[in-house]
Amino acid sequence: MENSILQETTTLANGVEMPVFGLGVWKSSNAEAAKSVQTAIKNGYRLIDTAKQYGNQPGVGYGIQQALKDNHLNRKDLFITTKVFNGDQGYEKTLAAFEEQLKQLRLTYLDLLLIHWPVDGKYVDTWHALEKLYHEGKVRAIGISNFNEEKIQDLLAAGTVMPQVNQMEFNPLIQQTSLFQYMNGIGMAMEAWGPLGGGEALSNPAVEKIAQAHGKSVAQVILRFDYQMGAITIPKSAHEERIIANSEIADFALTEAEVKAIKALNQEKHSIWYPAFAWHKGSETTGVKDTVSSWDDVDEYLNKAVQ
Repeated sequence: MENSILQETTTLANGVEMPVFGLGVWKSSNAEAAKSVQTAIKNGYRLIDTAKQYGNQPGVGYGIQQALKDNHLNRKDLFITTKVFNGDQGYEKTLAAFEEQLKQLRLTYLDLLLIHWPVDGKYVDTWHALEKLYHEGKVRAIGISNFNEEKIQDLLAAGTVMPQVNQMEFNPLIQQTSLFQYMNGIGMAMEAWGPLGGGEALSNPAVEKIAQAHGKSVAQVILRFDYQMGAITIPKSAHEERIIANSEIADFALTEAEVKAIKALNQEKHSIWYPAFAWHKGSETTGVKDTVSSWDDVDEYLNKAVQ
């Protein structure tokens, strides 16, 4: 039976059709990312999300090309997203970094390019660079990640293109209620990172009860909740059975009472957020370090031939 979630798309503000469900590869090595991408595409996934910060763009690029060949697909069948690394922000640096990212991903264009975080004093110039790439046709859609309402308004005031997507932490424990309402009001799509909410959400008794009622896993119930709330969802997994199971959420729906019960779990508590980053605080000794993840297999996947 065709998996309707994997076939379903949402229309972005610029008219581009984006799949509503896909694969994320955060904290995956290049080998893990390559295998996950190939497995996901083989099983019907079409949206793949990565970032320079993850350090696995070469693996993702290899996985894409191998999957296209193995499954007799065309590039236009996929929707590929990556993000501008914080250390690359600024107008000229963003443009230069983009070309290197395309090379690592083995692509000639991107479907979606996001500003990964709103770096102080740079995110508006970075946005102008994204607008240039968009107008040149090198990117089909442009957007942001981890932007709050104030910073979105900065871009709306300074730019000529509205961000089509904002990728935010979203799951039962952090539902971004106010921001989500604001984005809905201006026609900006919400994409969820961390869509499962980690151990606290996955072991919640209320969600476990709902899962039992539907004969589904807790993860499937949470992903169904994200979907019903209108968030584009990109769960990560390196295991084929879980990649398949994550997408099997089209054959049930949460009732109003069940949605209400999950909404009641909202804490609006970020696992990480803007003020915690060292580059924001101006200190190299405090906060969350902002570096590209380093994997021993980067060079191997930069040069690995598609079989």
